[in-house]
Amino acid sequence: MTKNETLKNWIEQYSEPLLRRAIYMLSDKVEAEDIVQEVFISAFSSYDSFEGKSQPLTWLMTILNRKVADFYRKKYKTEPHIKLDHFFEENGSWKNDDVLNDWDVYNKETELLDDKDFNKTLEDCIEDLPSRWKIPMKMYYLEEKKASEVSQELNISTTNLWKVLQRSRMQLRECLEFNWFAKQ
Repeated sequence: MTKNETLKNWIEQYSEPLLRRAIYMLSDKVEAEDIVQEVFISAFSSYDSFEGKSQPLTWLMTILNRKVADFYRKKYKTEPHIKLDHFFEENGSWKNDDVLNDWDVYNKETELLDDKDFNKTLEDCIEDLPSRWKIPMKMYYLEEKKASEVSQELNISTTNLWKVLQRSRMQLRECLEFNWFAKQ
């Protein structure tokens, strides 16, 4: 089979699983489609380096992961910085102490995670985060990457990562309190 025939076969066979994974990683179908296209372009360019030691889908998924990391790195660097005026006064004190409230009254985590409506609200709140916060949050919490991996992929310090994760958790908490807990 020729290189072109093999790649055509791979496109037919592996486009769907690659697209599903890319959509999961990017939360944007259009961006995911573009990345998958880049995966196949890259696979075509580097086809001769594929030694067949792994399954083609494994190799393509590795390329996809690298393309997504490049995408995040580029997006993270170009996204405007978010000001925290929403949470803090000029003197550094909290504008609204409600964000500090203890959630012990809501300590039904296992029930909440089984609730479709809660999961939809949580998903919406995550998607509403600014990209500079959403990207590291997804990588760290949803993809369960180590802090050092996330920091390296986004080219930020681990200290900066922890600050970003803290800010995203605060924003996420506020969104959940407003869109879920206040309505219960």
